[in-house]
Amino acid sequence: MSNPPKILAFAGSAREASFNKKLVQIAANGARKAGAEVTYIDLRDFPMPLFDQDLEAAEGMPPYAQELKSLFFAHQGLLIASPEYNSTISPLLKNAIDWVSRPAPGEPMLAAFSGKLVGIMSTSPGGLGGLRGLAQLREILANISMVVVPHQIAIPQAFEAFTESGTLNDPQKQEAVENIGATVAQMLTKLNA
Repeated sequence: MSNPPKILAFAGSAREASFNKKLVQIAANGARKAGAEVTYIDLRDFPMPLFDQDLEAAEGMPPYAQELKSLFFAHQGLLIASPEYNSTISPLLKNAIDWVSRPAPGEPMLAAFSGKLVGIMSTSPGGLGGLRGLAQLREILANISMVVVPHQIAIPQAFEAFTESGTLNDPQKQEAVENIGATVAQMLTKLNA
């Protein structure tokens, strides 16, 4: 493919052995198989203070927030695996969204998000697999002008769901997660044609 779509993939978890980091890597592989160029990042590598408008006014956007925002601008699509904390998305993910949403002088509101295509997924140790958090994530992303693909997946019993190599034990679930990545890649390819 001469001009492959560019997709940014990450999980909303800082934990080194995060199941959601494994999950988003599966979706990223599906996107790569469909011809996309995927950049995987770990939000742990972008330490930012809690969003504070007074801090922003006094010191400007923190360097890691600006670096993350630049990555959003450089990619046409996103793959996000969202852990569920107390029935909602993680503070890490929400804080990243809040900082990236801040406009630079003369920049339109939500410029780093507007029109981006995103696929979402979750896994958790519980029986719902993070489904409640995904509903809230979908609402947040739609409200900040992103296009969320209809299909999503929540994988329950995360402690038992993965092999040692990081794939899913259930081949159908493995394929479904890969298909989320492939769908984002294919839709971006059509939009860019």
